[in-house]
Amino acid sequence: MLFRRTRTALHERQNHSPPTGGKPLHSQPRKRQVNVQAPWPALDNTSIVMPRIEDANGLPLTSYRATFLPACLDPIAPNAIAQGPYTISFESSSTITAVHFEACLDLIASSSANAYAASGIGWSPAKKRKEMKLPDLRYLLLMHATKQVQGFLSFMLTYEDGHEVVYCYELHLSPAVQRQGLGKHLMTLMETVGVNAQVEKSMLTVFVENAIALKFYEGLGYAEDDYSPEPRKMRNGTVKMPTYVILSKSLQEWGTDEEELEHR
Repeated sequence: MLFRRTRTALHERQNHSPPTGGKPLHSQPRKRQVNVQAPWPALDNTSIVMPRIEDANGLPLTSYRATFLPACLDPIAPNAIAQGPYTISFESSSTITAVHFEACLDLIASSSANAYAASGIGWSPAKKRKEMKLPDLRYLLLMHATKQVQGFLSFMLTYEDGHEVVYCYELHLSPAVQRQGLGKHLMTLMETVGVNAQVEKSMLTVFVENAIALKFYEGLGYAEDDYSPEPRKMRNGTVKMPTYVILSKSLQEWGTDEEELEHR
């Protein structure tokens, strides 16, 4: 159960420009060499000059995958992670089919519509559709052999409070495939994109009432971000607690502890 919010407002930057009044954070594109490790064998890209966020999001889907994902979207073998077989389909907001798009929206509605309504944010299928079509959004679709979407994760390379991040917009699994390691598998794929793009951290937002999700993300190493909303004291003295929390996980530590990587 995820959605993207900052401390003050939902960021739906159609052009995803840095939060500096529309001006780039850097006057010249930065050139960065790839020298990272991930749970899968990385592509031999040590000589590739990594693009900045805007250039990365402008890559064709095939180039985006080749640059930021190693050969780790192979079919998940039966019994290797869960009863399968399953495959991971990598799509963008413009390439995802209408059928798969609606399946993703249905998963969000079935698991999170009530939480949205109860939080005061409100549940609006129209607004969610618009968000799901943001140009820079990418999708990892968990597909069963029947070609049905059993779950998905959507994410974006973007800026958040001046930091380059990979932001997880949504993570949803159908009840039939929960608690089988598939959610962790999708999260690791997304984090691999962030590592290879050399962003600072991975971020996500979760409703406070979702104790199961909070425990899941804490188990993956996520903790409350400095920009997560704080309780607000009202004029009458009452304290209004936030309905959601922003979590983050540093990705700059990957590749510095080989023993840790062995256990991922």
